[in-house]
Amino acid sequence: MAKNILMVVSAADSLTMRDGSEHPTGYWAEELVVSHRTLLDAGHTVHIATPGGRKPTVDEVSLAAESAGGQDRADSFRRYIDSLDAELSSPLVLADVDASAYDAVVMPGGHGPMADLYQDADLGRLLTAVNTAGKIIAPFCHGPAGLLSATDDGAFTFAGRRLTVFTNEEELGGGTGPNTPWFVEDVLKEKGAVVENGAAWTSHVVRDGNLITGQNPQSSEDVAKEVLKALAE
Repeated sequence: MAKNILMVVSAADSLTMRDGSEHPTGYWAEELVVSHRTLLDAGHTVHIATPGGRKPTVDEVSLAAESAGGQDRADSFRRYIDSLDAELSSPLVLADVDASAYDAVVMPGGHGPMADLYQDADLGRLLTAVNTAGKIIAPFCHGPAGLLSATDDGAFTFAGRRLTVFTNEEELGGGTGPNTPWFVEDVLKEKGAVVENGAAWTSHVVRDGNLITGQNPQSSEDVAKEVLKALAE
């Protein structure tokens, strides 16, 4: 049976770095494309929402051949994003989304969530409502930064939950490096999440009940497949 899936995407196009400089960013092409395509191909409906209903920006680095895993993959990502242009140009306004209308919330990464989603009150309310209803929440790579927006009576909604996220090792080795403004892994741990890392740059998915998380871009398809499995339960 077809389900309704909400894909929450960052609307940020830059990240203020530790040294105060602005680093161009947005969503990571592979993460949005692969997860969206996998969920759509399975027959589900996917709606995209952003803060303020603003058109999200693709991180151009993610469309470079060396980042995408070859020129053919880069080209295929760009074609898919072009095919979604109408939807990406007028996404749902995150503040207006009715949590009860969706069976799952999926959050791809890129560094964008570190600039906006991590402190977005509308996302926080949505995630808390979806979690209370026991529906699926599936952020991956830097997407779990968005979980930080969710508090329940001042306490972190996902404290004590098992999850994974883009690791400090990956951030230092192939992310924004030592100039990164903060490490998502560290802050999630400080807030009480139980972070379980896999090997760097290999697919790693952790499921804790309704919470499904992936570590990096390489986890995009496996996260989507785990969401499909959970939706079928």
